[in-house]
Amino acid sequence: MSRTDQALAAVAELTGDTPASARRLGGGDAAATFEVGLADGGTVFAKTASADMPGASAAEAASLAWLAEADSVPVPAVHGHDEHWLVTDHIRTASPTKPAAEELGRGLARMHAAGAPAHGAPPPGGPSDAWIGLAPMRNEPTPEWPSFYAAHRIEPYLRRAVDSGTVTAQEGEVISRVCAHIEDLAGPAESPARLHGDLWSGNVHWGDGGDGTRAWLIDPAAHGGHRETDLAMLQLFGCPHLDRVLSAYDEVHPLAEGWRDRVSLHQLFPLLVHAVLFGRGFATQAVTAARSALG
Repeated sequence: MSRTDQALAAVAELTGDTPASARRLGGGDAAATFEVGLADGGTVFAKTASADMPGASAAEAASLAWLAEADSVPVPAVHGHDEHWLVTDHIRTASPTKPAAEELGRGLARMHAAGAPAHGAPPPGGPSDAWIGLAPMRNEPTPEWPSFYAAHRIEPYLRRAVDSGTVTAQEGEVISRVCAHIEDLAGPAESPARLHGDLWSGNVHWGDGGDGTRAWLIDPAAHGGHRETDLAMLQLFGCPHLDRVLSAYDEVHPLAEGWRDRVSLHQLFPLLVHAVLFGRGFATQAVTAARSALG
């Protein structure tokens, strides 16, 4: 059975709707995405994960449901999922606008304020062993953010990067110093926020909101954590009208003093993930971020 036929079958089984057509949007043989037209004229989005990513569909479905509960930033509704497939709303693409960016900033502030049981807590019903992109990510509830961030966000990816030779031993020592001094670098203590968890610009989908453009959050790796981590990741690869996003956020939920000085600390995690997945270029960026965080 072709991937397209599998998508049609998955939508029929998971939603009870009758699919009429499927258009492949992207992905390789192991993972693919589809826009699936329904017999009643509607459309849904179907996504399959690689066989090397067990539990990915369940983790994403739980993440989307948890973020939706905050009733802050729109996320696609989940129509069904199983071990291999996830079916959600299909959101038509639109152009970014300044008002939508400001709405995103305010929504992120409310989403983070919705909170989490602990730093590192997975979404309700979500697995502890989840994924960020193609990399495994462990969600382990931890009382304090600094120890969670060092033990479960920096050190696992640093070990993998050093073991593979992507990060040299000397560079690894620089990054390890961040973990050793994390209590001094972390800034004021904050309650655990409800994070998207993989908030780079590609996971902000500018789409039709019914009455104009809205920014939708897609592909989350949600967990409890420090709200500055989401915002730092958003700054890492850029975002349309980013200044409007951050200003609107700060108006609703003011950031702690010195947050701009901590951006490199919070970017260290996604940079190490990218180093593990994509190689040396991101490793050098991670070392630069570590040096900047250490001051």
